[in-house]
Amino acid sequence: MLQKYILSFIFLLSFEFAVGQNSVCFTIEDNPDINTLAFSDFTKYVHVLDCFSIYAESSISDAKVLHAASIAAELLDNDEDGEVDDPLLKNELNTNGALIPIFSYDGSPAMDNFFDYYNGNGAAAVLWRDEIDPSSPGYWGSDATVEEVVHVINVVGHTNIYPASFSVQPNSSLLTEAMDVARGGQFIQHPGTYPEEAWYHYDDYTCDYECMAIEYLYWCIVTDMGILSDDQTCSGIANEWEPCTPQLFEEMDTLMFSLINNSNYLLPQLAPDGNYCPVSVQTADESRYPTSFQLFSAYPNPFNPETNIDYTVPRGTLFRIEIIDMQGNIIKTLINDKISQGHGQIKWDGRDQGNFMMSSGIYFYRLSSSSFIDTKKIIFLR
Repeated sequence: MLQKYILSFIFLLSFEFAVGQNSVCFTIEDNPDINTLAFSDFTKYVHVLDCFSIYAESSISDAKVLHAASIAAELLDNDEDGEVDDPLLKNELNTNGALIPIFSYDGSPAMDNFFDYYNGNGAAAVLWRDEIDPSSPGYWGSDATVEEVVHVINVVGHTNIYPASFSVQPNSSLLTEAMDVARGGQFIQHPGTYPEEAWYHYDDYTCDYECMAIEYLYWCIVTDMGILSDDQTCSGIANEWEPCTPQLFEEMDTLMFSLINNSNYLLPQLAPDGNYCPVSVQTADESRYPTSFQLFSAYPNPFNPETNIDYTVPRGTLFRIEIIDMQGNIIKTLINDKISQGHGQIKWDGRDQGNFMMSSGIYFYRLSSSSFIDTKKIIFLR
């Protein structure tokens, strides 16, 4: 009998200047493909947003399986409204059976069995147990989940539905045109030594041109999200990738910055935090008189000049909404100690900051009261 169980994990989302709390809700199922040779060694399964599957060996903890599912969901549904942001991408991933297997270790019997018998088009990357860290989502050197899931989504999805932009063959797309600039020339084979002007100098000799393009696309996406911005990470990846902050990326790689931020492709802009639990439908009474706090994803995001911030707060509650920069400085107070009226929305015009001139980059908006605080990320593009 198929056993299902719902696990909800509560994680603390920490910033230097604020602490918020979010939950992750997913269902782990028994492997529905246990009788298929390639999948016969997996015991755990999560189907994400009807287009992306997670398969895992029994030795993989539930927390790590759910983490992989959450990361996939956040990348596909970046505004976390419960729907894949790009319907074309959802259809392509579903058609090709997009998936990521999680193995106990490199070369495990389950891994050997999978590659002996799998003949589909949906597996473009794998994960191993020891490279998953739910406490450090996407953090370089700790958690490879974001990287490997991004690879699957790009290879199985974007290269197929937007070939003029993301095809990985030489001279085939905007992506390869930008990569040839970033590498200081078009190198079909590894050049050994990259030109001094190159800022992308991947040094894996086993990675061919197409592989280089997929790695390059990953670096650009996560850099734009701000995942690589801390000094330790920048130093650690400098031998491979130099523009480690969103600001450096915009300045150095103008071609790819424009492509990544082109709203036609609906690429994820916000870094996954390992938490995914879209707001459920409220009852009539809850809709009129909400009993809990909720800060929603701003839209549009990225934005210029205006964005909308929706929220709910219990009636009779004093609360504030503030804008904060990457250093933790409050640069704008949108609502100051207002008595709540339940549901609300406020517009933020990024141009209207008094004497402060906002630059392109990552900011945060924070909803707080005496008993609640939550912070979300937003990107302003000048």
